[in-house]
Amino acid sequence: MILYNVTCLVEDSIRAEWLKWMKEVHLPEVMATGKFVSHKMYKIDPHDPSDTGTSYSIQYLLESRDDYKDYSENHGPALKAKTQAKFGDSVMAFRTILEEV
Repeated sequence: MILYNVTCLVEDSIRAEWLKWMKEVHLPEVMATGKFVSHKMYKIDPHDPSDTGTSYSIQYLLESRDDYKDYSENHGPALKAKTQAKFGDSVMAFRTILEEV
């Protein structure tokens, strides 16, 4: 199994809008690609209470690297562009691939 993790830092001013959009639009679109087995979203506890913004970890489970490759080549760029167009620099994301051992 492969875990595709997207960690997002979301500005507090758009947090409610972003969460609603993720749950109602983005996550269903990602899952509709048929490449993922499941997904979960977690709020990350801040290391420092004075940090600004809220961080989230969105974890998508895949059967294989081939599924990830297909997603990243044929689906991911358009979905990332849609997110960027909607939220711009108010959301910063980085992605990690983890392989179960």
